[in-house]
Amino acid sequence: MASQAAYAEEIAADDTPENADAQNLGSHLRAVRRQMGLSLQAVESLSDRTFKSSVLGAYERGERNISIPRLRQLARIYDVSLDQLLPDDGGEVDSRDIDDAVPDGSVRARRGTTKDSEKITIDLTKLDTVKGPERDPLRRFLSMIQIKRQDFDDKRITIRAGDLHAIAYLFGLAPEAMTQRLGKLGLLVQS
Repeated sequence: MASQAAYAEEIAADDTPENADAQNLGSHLRAVRRQMGLSLQAVESLSDRTFKSSVLGAYERGERNISIPRLRQLARIYDVSLDQLLPDDGGEVDSRDIDDAVPDGSVRARRGTTKDSEKITIDLTKLDTVKGPERDPLRRFLSMIQIKRQDFDDKRITIRAGDLHAIAYLFGLAPEAMTQRLGKLGLLVQS
C-alpha cells in the first residue's frame, strides 16, 4: 500500500502539465468560452461554483491539467459535446475541411464536391447591427458551425453550400433567396 505522501505526490504530478498539450487544450477551452460570450465569473456562477474562475483560468492558461470528468462537466455547462471542447489533434482531417457530421457522430471530410462559388462569407461584426427576425437564429447557427469547426474567428465565417441550404430552410427560403437576403442585411463579404 502506497503511503499518503506518495499518493499526494502522484496527485500533484497529475495536476501539473508536462507538455504543450495542456496549453493547447487550455487555449481551445478559452476560445470556446469566449465564443459563447461567457466570462470566467459567469462560468463559475453557471456551475454553482463547481468551477472557480481561478481554476478555470489555470486550465485555460495550461497551468493545470483538467480531468475527463471535469471536462465532461464543463461540456454540460457549455451545452456542447465533449469532443467540441477538445482541440484538433493535428490528424489528417483538418477541422476546416469538415463538411458535416454524420449520424453516428463521426465526421466526413470534404471530397471536393463543394464548389468555391457555392461558398459565401459572412461578416460576423455586422451581425449585431441586423434588425429583424434573422439575427438571433443566424447567430446561434453560425456559432454552432464555428464550434464544430473549431474556428473562432470573430470577424467572418465562410459557409458552404450545405450550411447555406440549412440556413435557407430555417427561414423557409431557397438558397439563392437566402443569399440575396443576407446581402440585403449587409452581412455578405465580397471576395
